[in-house]
Amino acid sequence: MTILTSLKLVSAQQKANITPAMHRRNKLSQKLLEQIEMAKALQEGQVYAPTKSKLITNEEGQRVAVESEKRLKQWWWTAANGKLNISVRYGAKVIELAKNKNAVEVADLKQVVETLELINQAVNAGELDTAIEAVSGNVKMVAK
Repeated sequence: MTILTSLKLVSAQQKANITPAMHRRNKLSQKLLEQIEMAKALQEGQVYAPTKSKLITNEEGQRVAVESEKRLKQWWWTAANGKLNISVRYGAKVIELAKNKNAVEVADLKQVVETLELINQAVNAGELDTAIEAVSGNVKMVAK
């Protein structure tokens, strides 16, 4: 008798627990949290440098995991009037927050953190699902 015959084998598929909308929401929320950490570090005069793991082939031909710095771009910039504007991105596309409005204007870096936290709450509450879906659909159509 083999070991496998002693087990009860069945044909099964794992059901996805998360909807596509929730997956996109979680993805955007994670990116917003990175932006919040970057803004907080900038306020304190530090550099926020998260790392990612990637596989490389070394001289011996072995594949090894190496930690490297993740490349992040700020979602905020200084406008012509001297105030900071914050845009929210899903991939390379800017999300429209309201009809024909794609940025939030704030006075200083402290408000950038507060605004990003509010936007993150809105994302988690599902308020931006249609905007994310629109941008996500455009991204998929471009890839085809």
